Amino acid sequence: MGRRVLHTSLCDMLDIEYPILSAGMGPNTLSEEVGAPVDLVVAVSEAGGMGVLGASGYSLDELREAIHEIRARTDKPFGVDLLLPKNIADMAGMGLEGASEVPLSQLLSTLPQPYQDFVAKLRSDLDLPEIDVIVKVDTTTIRPKEAVEICIDEKIPLFCAGLGNPDWMVEEAHANGVKVLAITGNSKNAARMAAGGIDLLVAQGHEAGGHTGRVGTMALIPPCIDAAYPVPVLAAGGIGDGRGVAAALAMGCTGVWVGTRFLATNEGGAQDAIKRHIVEATDESTCVSTMFTGKTLRAIRSKFHEAWEESGLTALPFPLQIFVSSALFGSFIEANKDEYIGGFAGQASGMIHEIKPAGEVLLDMVEQAADILTHKLPESVHAE
Repeated sequence: MGRRVLHTSLCDMLDIEYPILSAGMGPNTLSEEVGAPVDLVVAVSEAGGMGVLGASGYSLDELREAIHEIRARTDKPFGVDLLLPKNIADMAGMGLEGASEVPLSQLLSTLPQPYQDFVAKLRSDLDLPEIDVIVKVDTTTIRPKEAVEICIDEKIPLFCAGLGNPDWMVEEAHANGVKVLAITGNSKNAARMAAGGIDLLVAQGHEAGGHTGRVGTMALIPPCIDAAYPVPVLAAGGIGDGRGVAAALAMGCTGVWVGTRFLATNEGGAQDAIKRHIVEATDESTCVSTMFTGKTLRAIRSKFHEAWEESGLTALPFPLQIFVSSALFGSFIEANKDEYIGGFAGQASGMIHEIKPAGEVLLDMVEQAADILTHKLPESVHAE
């Protein structure tokens, strides 16, 4: 039996076989290695979808190197996802001037004392090792405009703004043959982003892992399609198999943007403990908190969340809160405190029961969605 056909206008626009994109998922902490996501990009693109590199934790040099590596390993189209936050906390006085790397302990020492005390107390209470990792400060998140210039200079097929409105870079991107995708969690921003000239919009529901909004996927998609018209819309949030793909297409989307299901694959960039937590999770195992980055973010609920809530602290502005969470996350991993390791993941975790190759995941989605749309739906629904 040959490969199934699942074709939309998105496939023609991006020159891909199937209308499925892997969400741009970068490293969960500042201390994590950033090589694994390249494997995921290549696997998804080779299987007929579009792999998207989550480059939020890369240095500028690493970003360019990763783009070159992807091109060396596949001739299929791919995307790069960067965070373009509207506001970044003032980091003056943190000793970053002229530096490309600094010890995490140095960054922590510049934060308000209650946050330093929180880290010290948890380390003491749990007898955690003090891991003074070296933090890259020339990252794509802290220097987004330079990162965007690299993507444009490399003429990548698709630029994805995982956070923020990319309208300021659309004209230059288009002049260099780069398509632009933006992500929204409400219809107001959908209209604003569409007006900025983007090529594609992802309507991401509250169910999604990582940075997420307040509106559920089913309620979000129709008004976003209306607000963004004629910009094509992809669905995200709670899509973990072919049933979600079929539902998104039936609602008028041109494709899907899938995160958690691809994170829980052989090529996914998360630690083994996080993948295991996803497989063990139910549909109620995640929660939304500002604990990790200072912005609302969905992750597997862990004892780290409990400790943060008990502290009574309010999250620092993005990206300062990342220094707090990263200082502890690395220690949890080193000490094998799995019950404190709750990585980024969406509510789709409840339908994921095994870790397998990303290409197999994609083809399973295609098979199930095609079967629903061509056989099961016509057989079960009578409409005139």
